[in-house]
Amino acid sequence: MDKTQAASLRQQLLDQQASILAQLAVQRGGNIGRAEAAAEHFAHAEDSRAQVASERSLEFAIEEHETAHLNAIASALERMDIGTYGECTDCGKDIAPARLQATPEAARCVHCQEAVENHGRHGR
Repeated sequence: MDKTQAASLRQQLLDQQASILAQLAVQRGGNIGRAEAAAEHFAHAEDSRAQVASERSLEFAIEEHETAHLNAIASALERMDIGTYGECTDCGKDIAPARLQATPEAARCVHCQEAVENHGRHGR
């Protein structure tokens, strides 16, 4: 991977990171904590308990997904800094450039990622 490609992917990661952080701030009504946002958001007495519980579960699931995405982005940026970006964290082979273009935070090659996903499905 040349320096231009690496710089482009770094910017893509930084843009994704900024977008997710902005989205989380909007969902929370500013830069308040998750617990405070949930308490404020779900404090409406007119809502049924089931509705509140369902909405809370959905909101937390979305936030957990976004947090995992932020962690993957941070890990990718760290791999860029130490010079291992683009190498599969499992097998050490190069990750296909097309995969990195589509998913710049990818830590594994397609083969290893599929193995992890299939193991997760069969291990349950």
